[in-house]
Amino acid sequence: MRVVVQNDINRTRERMEGQESRGVRGWKPGVRGALAALALAALASGCGQSGSGTTAHPTHPPHPAHGAQPLHAPPARALDSYATRLRAAYAARVAAAKRWGLAKVPLQAPPAPAHKPEITARKGFEVDDQEELNLPPVFTTIPTKQKIVFLTIDDGENKDPAFLRMMNDLKIPYTAFLSNYLVKDDYGYFRKMQAEGHTINNHTLTHPYLPGLSYAEQKREICGMQDIVKKQFGKAPTVFRPPYGNYNHDTLVAAKSCGIKYAPIWDEEVFVDHWEYREDDQQLHPGDIVLTHFRGRADWKGTMVDDMRRFLGKVTAEGYAVARLEDYL
Repeated sequence: MRVVVQNDINRTRERMEGQESRGVRGWKPGVRGALAALALAALASGCGQSGSGTTAHPTHPPHPAHGAQPLHAPPARALDSYATRLRAAYAARVAAAKRWGLAKVPLQAPPAPAHKPEITARKGFEVDDQEELNLPPVFTTIPTKQKIVFLTIDDGENKDPAFLRMMNDLKIPYTAFLSNYLVKDDYGYFRKMQAEGHTINNHTLTHPYLPGLSYAEQKREICGMQDIVKKQFGKAPTVFRPPYGNYNHDTLVAAKSCGIKYAPIWDEEVFVDHWEYREDDQQLHPGDIVLTHFRGRADWKGTMVDDMRRFLGKVTAEGYAVARLEDYL
């Protein structure tokens, strides 16, 4: 059995390496993970060593303990079927990338971490009594060494169905921060987005400049949107983004009172025709949060699909995958 499994693993590797040699990019992490899974499956099914350090004889397996069922190695064709499905999934991603005009296949993010990173306020972005009151931290980057970034999309004015199809085809995760005055004409569009696995978060009722409002007014904007999201999408969020990235002490106190735990802003912003950066080095960094908006030709010289093509083109070319923000919170 060990020889058969190894042959299956070798065949899978050879086929994928053949794809890479023909110019296909972006397969390595997923394939290596699959090969490891095949090997682990073989070990788990009794193809490895016994507890005594000796290899069980293939024709004389050890007797199981009283009441236990004997281990049976899965047939090689089952493992080959798994490898076939893996190749088919990758081929679908290649086809989707081509269909949406991408130069390279977007890289797949690693699995969500079992232990979430500690999120604290970015230095210089704290408010008075930040730690004492345990206020929601304002941050622009998730602490990680992995080459991942997080896509966040604000407001909700433009409701482009092609955008939903593109992101679903490519399996790209993103987080939406919605303002009610822009989305109330079509909650259904965002319910479809939510059904595809994307998270709906709070961006206030009317998108005001919050530091210019009283505490009561800020609380009404934030808690009011909490109620809307819960009613329309089933659950009040714990993540909130202040409009324009502007906030003060009252903002975070009000947000906490409304059930908010995190207040991420962004490190880069992508538009249809350019990028903007918070840092002087003008570069992406592991864990950066990227902002864009639900906008189209009325505001930009292009569509949201054009915007995503620019976003994915850059992050993929620089070796970054797009991960789901909530998986790290």
